[in-house]
Amino acid sequence: MITRRLEVKVRETLKRIPSVALLGPRQVGKTTLAHAISHSIPAVYLDLEDRVDLEKVRDVKAFHAANRDKLIILDEIQRLPDVFASLRGIIDRERRQGRKTGKFLFLGSASRDLLKQTSESLAGRIAYIELAPIDLLECSGSKAETMNQLWLRGGFPESFLADSQANSFAWRHDFLRTYLERDIPQLGPRLPAETLSRFWTMLAHNQGTVLNAAHMARNLEVSGVTVGRYLDLMVDLLLVRRLPSWTFNVGKRLVRSPKVFVKDSGVTHSLLHIASMNELLGHPVIGGSWEGFVLENIMAVAGSRAQPFFYRTTGGAEIDLILDRPGKERWAIEIKRGSAPSLSKGFYSACDDVRPDKQFVVYAGDDTFTMGKGVQAISLRELMEEIMAWK
Repeated sequence: MITRRLEVKVRETLKRIPSVALLGPRQVGKTTLAHAISHSIPAVYLDLEDRVDLEKVRDVKAFHAANRDKLIILDEIQRLPDVFASLRGIIDRERRQGRKTGKFLFLGSASRDLLKQTSESLAGRIAYIELAPIDLLECSGSKAETMNQLWLRGGFPESFLADSQANSFAWRHDFLRTYLERDIPQLGPRLPAETLSRFWTMLAHNQGTVLNAAHMARNLEVSGVTVGRYLDLMVDLLLVRRLPSWTFNVGKRLVRSPKVFVKDSGVTHSLLHIASMNELLGHPVIGGSWEGFVLENIMAVAGSRAQPFFYRTTGGAEIDLILDRPGKERWAIEIKRGSAPSLSKGFYSACDDVRPDKQFVVYAGDDTFTMGKGVQAISLRELMEEIMAWK
């Protein structure tokens, strides 16, 4: 069992806000985290995929009245979006009576319908927290071995903690099939599972590249609008990251299309049928896979405290990741897989354009050292720890 760092944040937020929505893809650990919270305070848990539990909460006012002194946890809340309109009145009544602590914890696979319902019905009464897959700082054990296992298997708990590589790979295969055949049709518009599977696999093959919607549309034999709709859905479900281009005026011709990443590295490898570290090391996607893995671990600790971008000009100046903290500082981060990193002129040229406060190269080694011109080589774990220390 791995204790999730976000548990503390959820507990603290429930003390300040009447309701909290814990969002994340299926099987990421939302229910386990909620049960951990419920073991220390009075709480009642309902799984809205269970028909009996669903019926219990259809009259949510009556259910709340019977459980007024408990934290009410509603899992798979997207199954009953109409409940939010009633919850607004309940929360406002509790506030008027001086009860300001958290009384509702919603768990959901983040769909557009869920976000729309809560934003309209519970504005000012709800906090959103995203639970990402397990990250490097949540793991223990040998640094290199643990990092490689997390990179290969990804951070979904059942995959990362499986007792063998074969079982981890099998779990991810089932995960993908279930998402395509059951979960996505429930959460979003009805899309052909086979076409969506090809689209997801195409994203994995192009991990970390600039989106070329027209090329994807031709290969899938659909329109560019349809590709955009597929991508929107995968982003909304927290399965894919769309990394925007840093396009502030620097007087250069910039690449403006976003980079696209399948967020979990283990899912990327499963889509590409990569079952072992040796297969990964020999696969053309290794560079993009490592970049996506580093990016997601960094964003797991940065959260909403920084806006992520990449930077690229048509002349070849490029920065893999910019972390922009409005009003505070800007970091430029280059991501290298090798144990002896080197930098191109393009990175230095890009830094002249962007003018970051700090410049890093994240690489696969453990040492920290200066590379000259203000650039520091650093391990992923140490960079994450620096970000955790942000004020």
